[in-house]
Amino acid sequence: MHIETRVTGFIEENCYLVSNPDTQEVVVIDPGDDAADLAARLRGQNFKVVAYLLTHGHVDHISALADLCADFPAPIHIHPADAAWCFTEQNAILGLYPAPRKPDCPLVDATEGMVFELAGASWTVLETPGHTPGCICWKLDAANALFAGDTLFRDSAGRTDLPGGNPRALTQSLRKLAALPDDLRVFSGHGEPTTIGREKRENFFMQF
Repeated sequence: MHIETRVTGFIEENCYLVSNPDTQEVVVIDPGDDAADLAARLRGQNFKVVAYLLTHGHVDHISALADLCADFPAPIHIHPADAAWCFTEQNAILGLYPAPRKPDCPLVDATEGMVFELAGASWTVLETPGHTPGCICWKLDAANALFAGDTLFRDSAGRTDLPGGNPRALTQSLRKLAALPDDLRVFSGHGEPTTIGREKRENFFMQF
């Protein structure tokens, strides 16, 4: 599996295009902004979108979703706790982002322990609430990768001062991630990739 990072929007959110080079099937993770650029990349690579995977519902992670779904229809996998509010005015950031339009594609519940077969690989859901109630990570064993959204960053962790944030829940989620293999690669919603082992050594928020 090939992992391509596309940095989108002025908040510099990471959208990931995870593709199977044998089939050109691609999974799009957190299409946050710059829908036209993402669409051009998908067309340029002759990718076939088989799914959209969301780590959480914040507007800077899903604003390109409706436009992409119009051109590349595929199911959207999201935790129901975030699906309940992410396409409402509650998710707007005044002066920065309007509320995201709800895409015309089916929503698929993604909850703890569920495994989805997508683009020739198995994707496992880990519930990691705290940044939002429905934060999840997507574990892709075929690439030794964890797509952590805004739960865990290189040298930091997700904010809990936004609506729905919960510091205690985030701490428990980080403990859960700390139990994963040290060599597991972590691809976060913002910033550079890292590994679980590095964050256990260097990240204040992972010192338990």
